[in-house]
Order: sequence, then C-alpha cells, then structure tokens
Amino acid sequence: MTSGTITREQFEVRQIKDKRALSAQKKQVLICAGTGCIAGGSLDIYDYLKEACAKRGIQVQVGLLHEDGEVEAPAKGKELHLKKSGCHGFCEMGPLLQIEPDGILYTHVQVSDCDEIIDRTLLKGELVERLLYQLDGVTYAKHDEIPFYKKQHRVVLENCGSTDAEDIDEYIARDGYSAFEKALFEMTGEEICKEISDSGLRGRGGGGFPAGRKWESVRKQPPGKKYVVCNGDEGDPGAFMDRSIMEGNPHSIIEGMLIAGVAAGSDEGYIYVRAEYPLAFSRLKTAIAKAEEMGFLGDHIMGTDFSFHLHVNRGAGAFVCGEGSALTASIEGNRGMPRVKPPPDGGEGPVGPAHGPEQRGDLLQRAPHHPKGLRLVPLHRHRGQPRNESLRPHRQRGEHRPHRGPHGHHPAGGHL
Repeated sequence: MTSGTITREQFEVRQIKDKRALSAQKKQVLICAGTGCIAGGSLDIYDYLKEACAKRGIQVQVGLLHEDGEVEAPAKGKELHLKKSGCHGFCEMGPLLQIEPDGILYTHVQVSDCDEIIDRTLLKGELVERLLYQLDGVTYAKHDEIPFYKKQHRVVLENCGSTDAEDIDEYIARDGYSAFEKALFEMTGEEICKEISDSGLRGRGGGGFPAGRKWESVRKQPPGKKYVVCNGDEGDPGAFMDRSIMEGNPHSIIEGMLIAGVAAGSDEGYIYVRAEYPLAFSRLKTAIAKAEEMGFLGDHIMGTDFSFHLHVNRGAGAFVCGEGSALTASIEGNRGMPRVKPPPDGGEGPVGPAHGPEQRGDLLQRAPHHPKGLRLVPLHRHRGQPRNESLRPHRQRGEHRPHRGPHGHHPAGGHL
C-alpha cells in the first residue's frame, strides 16, 4: 500500500483540528467493543442505538471526520457521538455502556434497554436505576465511583475503554504520535534509549528485563538489517493483557514500535498475535492501514530519511518459550532449533533436537509412570479430572483423583 506524505507541519495542523473537534463533542456514548462485551451482544446494541436515534430524528456522529476527510466542525444537532471503545476491564458486568461527560456507566445492557436509555437518559437526563452497578446494597451511577475502578491508576490502558478504538484522529487528538514526532526530529537513538532507561520501563513478563537496556543493545549492533518484534502473545495465568491494548488502543503499539525503530535503526517491524484473537488482529490491521494512509508508516516518513514498514504475524496459539526469537529466526529464513547440553570438555555442543524422535510432537507427551515410558498420553483430560494434577490438592478444582492402574482402572476398581 502506498503511504501518505504528511509533513511535520501538516501533522501539527491536523492535531490542532482533531483536538478542537474532540472538545466540541457534547454527548458521547461509548459501547464497549472488547471481546467479552462483543460476546454478550454489544455490537447489536451499537447498531440498534444508531437506528433508534435516527427514527427519533437524533443525528448521530461516528468519529471526528466527514466522509470527505475534513475534520468535523461543531454543528447544531450533532451532539450525540457514538463510539465503539476498547475493553473497559469490567467484563463480568458486560455489555457495558458509558455516557460522557456525565460518567454514567450502565451494566448488563441489552438491546431491549436501548429505547429506555435514549428516552430517559440521553433526552431527559434521568437514570435507569436497574442498569446501574450495585454492590452490598449501594448503587453507583458514576464510573469513577465504582470500587472496581476507584483505586485504579491506568497508565498503559489509560485510553482503553474511553476512546474510539479504530479512530486514528481521536488518537491524534489525545496527543497520539506526538512522542514519535519528538523522537524523529529532536532526539538521537542514544537519547531515546536513555529516556526509556530513565523511565524504569520493564518487560511485563518473565524477569521484567529493562526495556531501555534491550533497545540500547540493539542500537549498538553493527549497521545492517534490524527488526522490531512485538510479542503480543499471552497464555499463562496472570499475564499482562496485551490483547486489551491491541483491541482497544492499537495505534499506541504502532507508535511505540516506530520509536523503537528510530532508536535502533530499524526499518521493519513484526507484531506476533495469537490466531484465536481475531478482534486484535483485525484492529491492528485496520490501524496499520490508517497509519500508512496518513503517512506514519511507509517510506520517508514526514519527509525524513526514516522508513518503517509493519506486519502482523498470526501464531498457532501454543505458549512456549522463545516465540520472539523463533519469529525473528523465521523472518531471516532460518529454522529455530534448540541446542543440546554442551559436552563436559567445554567444547561447543551440536545444534539439533534436544530429545529423541519419540519425544517430539505437539499433542503427545510421555507418561513417566508407565514402564520404560513406552506409552504416550494425549494432552486432554477426562471431564471429571481436575485441571491441574501437578498442583497441590487444595489448589485444584474439584476432588483429587488418584492415578489410574496399568489397565486404566482406579485402585478402587472404578472405570474412567
């Protein structure tokens, strides 16, 4: 796709117009369009609200732009702005509908509630009590008053749930791509890496490796082809939710990778995302296309010598060590293979599979309790079996089940 040719001056003018258009929005209705709320029917709510408002003569504006691409000027009668936001984080209460600037949050909203929301809340300013969040006999009308949100201080997820997830102009209106502009025109790669190091930014998984040190190590490598790889996978319990950012604020990922590209001297990036996250993949592709169209991705960005092209790779969903390095190897046309333990004499060990042929495979593993380990056990469980047999019994779901005997029976003689 041919990239746009936006200059620094044009970007600054567009940012001023976008900020003006955003501040002119009087009434905003944000429908949570994260994965959880979509599963509960939030997109149907969005579509019905548009139709129901049209029948009442209420003009609904979506986004900050006209179809001709010019920024929307404040217009009488266009006070209702309908948006598909990213995940609000309160998935158990979805589908969620938030009304700004009043800060009203409605929970468990259904299509059948939309007419009442329009007639009572949007037109008359009245609350629909049964849709408000309740806890221990207390009813909470405001989003910020709910205990779940009150103690939160969002940094990375600041704009997830409060902005249109697919609107690049709203991202710009909230100072999006300003950090990239500063990095591109006002900072050297060394200064960018120092800024990241001084911020204390660290990885959110594994050992929490300092991001600035990682960037600096790449920057110091000899000139040549370098890649910026974003590992958007997550599979272990308690992992930071990369998916929430990819779905709710994808341009922040693009901007971060652009800054890393400037710092490291890279002109190409890859985002790894799980194939079972279709919404994240779709929103990333949409965001990349819009960034290319506007000129933040492509060749000679903002009239400089810096070029950056971005791709999205979908993985099969297996959570194993080394996705990032394996992806990098595959980009370079290599096949990643594990190394065996080095020999005792200190020499370099051969490169190749670390296990024998009978131990390979994605769906089977050895059963160590069988004689000589000759039998393989499929990685699925009986429906009455606890999810994690390796955990202590008091941490398992359900009653602990003893091992089967050699003929598939429990010691007590019961069949599986």
